[in-house]
Amino acid sequence: QVQLVESGGGLVQAGGSLRVSCQASGRTSDVIRLGWFRQVPGKEREFVAAIGWNTDYLFYTDAVQGRFAISKDNAKNTAYLQMNSLKPEDTAVYYCGVDVTGGNYYRVDAYAFWGQGTQVTVSS
Repeated sequence: QVQLVESGGGLVQAGGSLRVSCQASGRTSDVIRLGWFRQVPGKEREFVAAIGWNTDYLFYTDAVQGRFAISKDNAKNTAYLQMNSLKPEDTAVYYCGVDVTGGNYYRVDAYAFWGQGTQVTVSS
């Protein structure tokens, strides 16, 4: 099992920046990939970005490409999502998840373990 704890969400004005963090613990040696997803009420959880846990590959959804940056510090078992040029439509609960089986990086069901989520609100 892998436990995940997100932090760093909050309220920011449009055009501002936030960084959210995801601290992993437990069997982190099993982690293949860490992904960030977001969800708004009444909608499905959607892919935002992913990073290989022991590789350097990165993936982003088109909506955040060029504005968000995913990174990690393996020594701290922590991943980050730096969010710049935030827009009101980025408002959501942001979740991190870990893939331990090597599924498709953009699919929610590829991620076996999830954090509790952190709210990001962007005001216009």
